[in-house]
Amino acid sequence: MVLKKRRPVSAGTRHRVDLVAELSENKPEKNLSKILPKRSGRNVSGKVTVRHQGGRQKRLWRKIDYKRDKRDIQARVVSIEYDPNRTANIALLYYQDGEKRYILAPKGLLVGEKVVSGQKAAVKPGNSLPLKRVPVGTPIHNLEIKPGKGGQLVRGAGTAALLQSKEEGKAVVKLPSGELKKFSLACFATIGQIGNVHQKNIKYGKAGRKRLLGIRPAVRGVAMAANAHPHGGGRGRSGVGHSSPKSPWGKKTRGKKTRRKKKYSNKHIIRDRRR
Repeated sequence: MVLKKRRPVSAGTRHRVDLVAELSENKPEKNLSKILPKRSGRNVSGKVTVRHQGGRQKRLWRKIDYKRDKRDIQARVVSIEYDPNRTANIALLYYQDGEKRYILAPKGLLVGEKVVSGQKAAVKPGNSLPLKRVPVGTPIHNLEIKPGKGGQLVRGAGTAALLQSKEEGKAVVKLPSGELKKFSLACFATIGQIGNVHQKNIKYGKAGRKRLLGIRPAVRGVAMAANAHPHGGGRGRSGVGHSSPKSPWGKKTRGKKTRRKKKYSNKHIIRDRRR
């Protein structure tokens, strides 16, 4: 996996940096993929609830196995594939009983290797086991918040959490954001760092590649009219002109706490990611 800088033969290739990875050229598994509906940031009523989203190329949604609930059955890695719906690559597994599933591909996982999920699984990249079986200091990903619910944390390319300690029947995990949080020792996690580490170094080179991904332009508030944004209005280059910057709907955006008070989530935080 290497970064490739394009020759500046046009404006679109002048600053373009692509990622060249050795991926399998297989088509997506038919039974594990379907056409992803295109909503362009709109809800069921047709109203825009997420701005800056628009038309894009047609995609196939791959069904990813976050639960890894097929216990103590070995699976062979058949291919490492590109997934347009996420930054991480995915791995196609063939289980001994004939079932096929996709998982997030950790760094160092190769085609032909065997992976397994269970209480007695070995501590190696791609294997899934509960936190009580994971040695302290091991990098993990696809971490469960509640046992049996499936991995919800640490799923982006190049990310990994670190199991720091086990105390009072809980595991203390350092998340990629720097937050320290307690988890049940029964929560499952997958060993290793997620692959595609250099994904963050990609440079698209031109706006058209962003449009193909469904990302529309974002206009600065100070460039708008006064009736369109609290920062708008004024002649020439005008500053924000407020004691605190505001969102398009007039809500404060500097220092304003936006985290919802979730009983389970907040009470297990040891060190907040903002500190």
